[in-house]
Amino acid sequence: MSKFLLLVFAAFAVWLLIKRLRRKDATRAAPEPASEQMVTCSHCGLYLPQKEAIAEGGEFFCCAEHQRRSG
Repeated sequence: MSKFLLLVFAAFAVWLLIKRLRRKDATRAAPEPASEQMVTCSHCGLYLPQKEAIAEGGEFFCCAEHQRRSG
């Protein structure tokens, strides 16, 4: 009977160890996405990330065509 309990305890310990290792891998593999500042195109109103927008005179544009039409 004691051998059976030892086997059950060992199996449980291995299961906990595997579970912890998987949890650590999952948190390491999925980093938090950085939030991006969103802006609105002054011509058409499209929302887009600021790093993709064209800035001119305090206004943002989604493309060079809209920048040219508004200027």
